[in-house]
Amino acid sequence: MRIRHIKGAEELVAAHPLTENEPEKRKGKWRPEVFGNDAPLYLEIGTGMGTFIRESATGHPDINYVGIEMNSTVLLKAMRRYEAKAAEEGREPGRNLRFMRLDARLLEDCFEKEEVDRIYLNFSDPWPKDKSANKRLTSPMFLKRYRNVLKKGGTIEFKTDNRGLFDYSLETAEKEGWEILAKTYDLHGDSSMNEGNIETEYEAKFSAKGNKIGKMIIRYKEAEK
Repeated sequence: MRIRHIKGAEELVAAHPLTENEPEKRKGKWRPEVFGNDAPLYLEIGTGMGTFIRESATGHPDINYVGIEMNSTVLLKAMRRYEAKAAEEGREPGRNLRFMRLDARLLEDCFEKEEVDRIYLNFSDPWPKDKSANKRLTSPMFLKRYRNVLKKGGTIEFKTDNRGLFDYSLETAEKEGWEILAKTYDLHGDSSMNEGNIETEYEAKFSAKGNKIGKMIIRYKEAEK
């Protein structure tokens, strides 16, 4: 899906009231300083056009959400759509949702150990070439970062239409000590796992073409004492 670049998008994102521009200063203090509560904290890494996190935050006002995206144009569109929907529904935007432009490799600079309750990875770039494997958001390097910010028992939910990436992710997670709590190779055909599913724009597009959606939910296995 080609996105037309918005001139000055990076500056517009930085000036937007829903953007956290210095997230490293929030490390360990997201709940009290940003959201003013002690509710669970969920991250979506690669938030794209924002459909998933927008609908999640709207449907679950008792949970705090942070959407992370590197592309400024895409991030700006996501924030504007969120604001538009909030205005349409007569709600104040931002009560339980913030956005930030961030390289996910810097995750540990912005979140304290065990500060995050759940991480969503929706339709991440598959980086199909072997030489780019470390860039996959389910590579050992990234799984280690997630483990360091997730609380004990915290989960990762991953969706993709790329079978190769899905198989790689399942295999890598198990090798790295993660427990596969649930998995399916056909999310929309699995009534149990599809219950409450929020479709992203990519998901709707891929499904319309007949592509099956894979989903896994994983949790790190803590060493027995």
